Amino acid sequence: MNEIAVPTASLAAAGSRLCAEGVVARVALALIALHVVDDNFLQPEPGTAATGNLISALVPLGLIVAALVLYPRVRPGFRSGIALVFGALGVLGGAEAAYYTANGGMSGDDYTGYLSLAGGLLLLGVGSATLWRSRRRNDSRPWRYVRRLFRAAGAAVVVMFVLFPLALAYVVTHTARAEVPRADLGTAYEKIEFTTSDGLLLKGWYIPSKNRAAVIAFPGRSGPQKQARMLARHGYGVLLFDRRGEGASEGDPNVFGWGGERDLFAAAAYLRSRADVDGSRIGAIGLSVGGEMLIHAAAHTDAFAAIVTEGASGQSLRDELANPGLAGRLLDLPAQVSLTAAVAVLSGELPPPSLRSEVARIAPTPVFFIYGEHGQGGTEARPNKAFYAAAHEPKRIWEVPGGQHIAGITTRPAEYERRVLGFFDGALLPTD
Repeated sequence: MNEIAVPTASLAAAGSRLCAEGVVARVALALIALHVVDDNFLQPEPGTAATGNLISALVPLGLIVAALVLYPRVRPGFRSGIALVFGALGVLGGAEAAYYTANGGMSGDDYTGYLSLAGGLLLLGVGSATLWRSRRRNDSRPWRYVRRLFRAAGAAVVVMFVLFPLALAYVVTHTARAEVPRADLGTAYEKIEFTTSDGLLLKGWYIPSKNRAAVIAFPGRSGPQKQARMLARHGYGVLLFDRRGEGASEGDPNVFGWGGERDLFAAAAYLRSRADVDGSRIGAIGLSVGGEMLIHAAAHTDAFAAIVTEGASGQSLRDELANPGLAGRLLDLPAQVSLTAAVAVLSGELPPPSLRSEVARIAPTPVFFIYGEHGQGGTEARPNKAFYAAAHEPKRIWEVPGGQHIAGITTRPAEYERRVLGFFDGALLPTD
């Protein structure tokens, strides 16, 4: 009987490599887990409690634990996949620290963010090395290249429909403009603050009213300054403030604005408390996501006597399904599913109802929909026309000729002022 010699030296070398690889991978995963714990439990955003971050912490921690358990038990190809995926996520976790370091300096969980970045880079290196060492070279060359082509295609699908949406979800729920812009309002203003129903302290500026009416210009204190100057010239009080997680305000950021209507409820309550404002003459103008948040707010309160929404389109998969033209966006749906699910997990917020379903609830509050002819590549027309069709009277709509996204005030300044001021004057000022 012929005996097969066992290459003990080769087996020992392979075992040693696997042991070293496993140690490095586990250390790197532990660094990423440390940042997740620090970000969610030890140093949550000001004004937020650790108990509010359970889902956004336990889901990634559960996945990391599963990776730690599975890593030494699976084949090299799967190990490299685990390392590369978690490596990308670790680098993503460190991106938040890099962003805030460049925009105001390191603080809070930024230090463990850099540990997450280091762990991510380690895993990317381990995954790449494992993938290279485990490649098969004992089959026919044509089949080898076909197999690699299929694997590359599969990797591209994972990146496009899973990793990229997850990366975007992390960015929109963990980074926001950190600085407070310079005030260029053209008149005197007050520094103000107020508290939301869920206990967050929001800060902003207020231009006192000269005609007993006031308008919230939203979101933030940078983008709506042109609208604020326009309104102030005509005697309106104007409130600009940092929404939750942005600028000087407390809370976790969410660039898509999920749950942000609570900020607008609190802003309206603040205006009602002021002696210079008649509480029945409060309006609001929302730009882009601010307009989307304003639609949700106006659908669930009678605090606003009139609203203008400019450049609204959608915030989640629910809008993607509700807005017209779905047949032309079918290829976008898998990524949108992943993005909406990831934002829900990372923010701890369920996606809001579709804007199209909300606009019907705004009446009898007057609503004015504005969008640019070329806004967001010309895609703003369909949803805004659908919003207008679903809304009840009183309502108006205007397509800004030649306009880009939320650029009506610079594209057609005189007409913009005439239309917007005429709308607010009719709704907020006494007819006598």
